[in-house]
Amino acid sequence: MALKKIVYLPDPILRRKAKPITKFDTNLQKLIDDMIETMREAPGVGLAAPQIGLSQQLAVIEYAEEDENDDDETEKKPAKPKKLFVIINPEIIKASEETVVGVEGCLSLPGIVGEVERHESVQVKALNRHGKPVKIKADGWLARIFQHEIDHLNGLMYTEKATKLWKMQDDQEEDEEEIIE
Repeated sequence: MALKKIVYLPDPILRRKAKPITKFDTNLQKLIDDMIETMREAPGVGLAAPQIGLSQQLAVIEYAEEDENDDDETEKKPAKPKKLFVIINPEIIKASEETVVGVEGCLSLPGIVGEVERHESVQVKALNRHGKPVKIKADGWLARIFQHEIDHLNGLMYTEKATKLWKMQDDQEEDEEEIIE
């Protein structure tokens, strides 16, 4: 596996709709593995192919849902395992009417975060890494991550949807669960 170089704005590939994937070969499998490694190393919770300079409808997402009872500090629970998603040619087929505003950032725009309104839940239709159809229901922050990465595949940056943007201060702590990478 190999780390890929992440591209930054104003690279024009970030503003272009990515092309559908039709070939599920060993090259694609290696690319997926490289993207997973790159996302983890960055570190981020999602990475779309245009972010590494490739116009392909492919994104990887890795996220652990928070436990509903995380407020109780007295009882230490083991961390929930992260779920890894590989989505190819994804499409949001259903979105909740309910929306929520949250803070997002992006590996292609380091140091900048913004408030973005997103659907509270979405249903995504895609192909998995082997070309098999999958449907994924996502709520909360996971739904936000899916929407963010699918926007990348459609040539949209979160900054176009943000109601407010700001630069992170060097001494400011980021809450990893609230910042989309």
